[in-house]
Amino acid sequence: MRRVSLSVNGDQHELELEPRELLVYVLRERLGLTGATVGCDTSSCGSCTVLLDGESVKSCTVLGVQADGHRITTIEGLAENGALHPLQESFRTHHALQCGYCTPGMVMAAVSLLAENPRPSEAEIRHALEGNLCRCTGYQNIVRAIEAVA
Repeated sequence: MRRVSLSVNGDQHELELEPRELLVYVLRERLGLTGATVGCDTSSCGSCTVLLDGESVKSCTVLGVQADGHRITTIEGLAENGALHPLQESFRTHHALQCGYCTPGMVMAAVSLLAENPRPSEAEIRHALEGNLCRCTGYQNIVRAIEAVA
């Protein structure tokens, strides 16, 4: 076991973790934050995407102990004072989700993209989403939702 300190959505957590525990399971099982979903267990789908110090990462590829001392933001941490984050609202208004399984990862990848590039082209948006798979939407409305916020 290893003691780690994580800042998750602005809250500090001190945890004893097994060195092999993946961050996605630490978030889901230890902290009860189920927004980062486990879709593939192979880092192919992106449904577990979170922000680690502001950069999007697939939390199934990061060990919990590797996040020691870092700042993590999950989909649950985006809303402020009961108001959805602009990307969350845009996904809703542009019908950029169907089953919703990929939505948290898509939103988190888009948050990271817009932090780096506030005015991305459609091609840049599509490139930024390459690591996030959606089986329902065809991506058109996802791209439109991101463009609307950009």
